[in-house]
Amino acid sequence: MNVFQHPYKGKGKAGYLEKMDQYDPRFLLQLYHDVYRIRLIEEVIADRYSQDEMKSPIHLAIGQEAVSVGTCAALKKSDSVFCGHRTHGVYFGKGGDLKAMLAELHCRIDGCCASRGGSMHLIDKSVGMVGSSAIVAGIIPIATGAALAAQMANEDRVTAVYIGDAAVEEGACWESLNFAKLKNLPIIYVCENNYYSVCSPLEFRQHPDVPIYQKAKGFGLESYSIDGNNILEVFATMQNAVASVRAGKGPVFIEAHTYRYRGHHGPKEDSDPGYRTHDEFLEWKKVDPLHLFEAALMEKGILSLAQKEEMAKKINLEIEEAFEFALASPFPQESDLMTHVYSE
Repeated sequence: MNVFQHPYKGKGKAGYLEKMDQYDPRFLLQLYHDVYRIRLIEEVIADRYSQDEMKSPIHLAIGQEAVSVGTCAALKKSDSVFCGHRTHGVYFGKGGDLKAMLAELHCRIDGCCASRGGSMHLIDKSVGMVGSSAIVAGIIPIATGAALAAQMANEDRVTAVYIGDAAVEEGACWESLNFAKLKNLPIIYVCENNYYSVCSPLEFRQHPDVPIYQKAKGFGLESYSIDGNNILEVFATMQNAVASVRAGKGPVFIEAHTYRYRGHHGPKEDSDPGYRTHDEFLEWKKVDPLHLFEAALMEKGILSLAQKEEMAKKINLEIEEAFEFALASPFPQESDLMTHVYSE
């Protein structure tokens, strides 16, 4: 099965135009800015990675930005997010600090984890990014436990955990969903289904007649399957999910269909090894979440070319300043080794 034949490949620009009148133009421009910002940041990271200044392995969010921005736009700053290894998009969607993240990728003391986390283990509690883990499905029970803690403390806090399609092949995922439903926990599981686990296509790992969201539904969760490249559909679905969770109706599962443009790991597009074709990549580029949204905004007269150019100028300046900050930040010292260590 060619992954692009999946029914949730998107409606193109029409998928945006039919929903845009529901929203304030300023809100739409902010969504566009945030998606565009992530795209530009990730592209510069990819371009500079070969300089070997960034010592952390990277998993880029290029192509998946609409899921990160659309879901985080429906959350409060006080809500908690947890991630697997592909962290950058969610971190920026939640309001993360670019300087702090780039310093972290450069293994500097001013990084958001003071050089202890790197790209795959970003944490920044100041924006509600409480944890991330490179272990496939490893973050799911941790996030579920955090939701239990929020419930026990009677906090008005929604927990969202971001996972990939491979994570649902681990027992820890389904044990967590079962527990979350049993305890009626305030948690949203966001599955970014990009159809690949490293270089293994989804149809080699899961039967196409059993969609991921249907499996979650089988555990009793309110479950959705959506076009993850349409930021307005993502936002509306997440907004409904957040409202449901805050109302005490229990956990929600969202399967967002999307596609990563770069390799599972590293800065390059990876059709050369042969596990996916360049033609497939080009087909998915036709439903690029940034370009389709941009085209719809321009057609509606909400965004102009001049606005886009001014936006790009400011974002690129921010990126350059953040790289300068990261490279000027000192490395950790030997005396930092025992900081945050709770036993010897």
